[in-house]
Amino acid sequence: MKEDLNLNSPLSGFGTGGFMDPEKILREIEIEEGMIVADFGCGAGYFALPLAKMVGTKGKIYAIDVLASALESITSKMRTEGVRNIKTARADLEQEKGSKLEDSSVDLVMMANILFQSKNHSAILKEAKRVLKDGGKLVIIDWIPIKSSSFGPDGRFRISQNEMQNKAVSLGFKFERGFEVDKYHYGLLFSK
Repeated sequence: MKEDLNLNSPLSGFGTGGFMDPEKILREIEIEEGMIVADFGCGAGYFALPLAKMVGTKGKIYAIDVLASALESITSKMRTEGVRNIKTARADLEQEKGSKLEDSSVDLVMMANILFQSKNHSAILKEAKRVLKDGGKLVIIDWIPIKSSSFGPDGRFRISQNEMQNKAVSLGFKFERGFEVDKYHYGLLFSK
């Protein structure tokens, strides 16, 4: 996706690279050793790779993306960094059971900068709920809405923090808290 820099496209290629501090964010949401995490829309592994290190050898990361090129990038980085606890999968998260993960099989679902790209937020949120264990956590990070910007995705595709919070709660998630990400993004933490 990073090669497509069409600012007028909802799929503008603005992932997470270069803005956020993934380790700081992951400490904020209390990633623990041994956790099983699904990184929905993982891109090139901006969160998947630090997650893999934090959950350790007893933990597992499912790095899921619709783009084969993103998964190839993660696989290459895994080899370079000696990471062995990430399993990549190409999937359409808007489809029913699209992640291909089992029901109630993960401790945390990470969604960083994917919902602005979708017209069907509810389907992706329902998929997250399906795969989360009872008490599991959902992390949503997305672009702060602004009317116009020459940076990031077009404002028409950005979803407000309140709208996202209401949408997740309406699907049965419990809002835990918001957290600081950077000046371009908001972070929300939910539980199942």
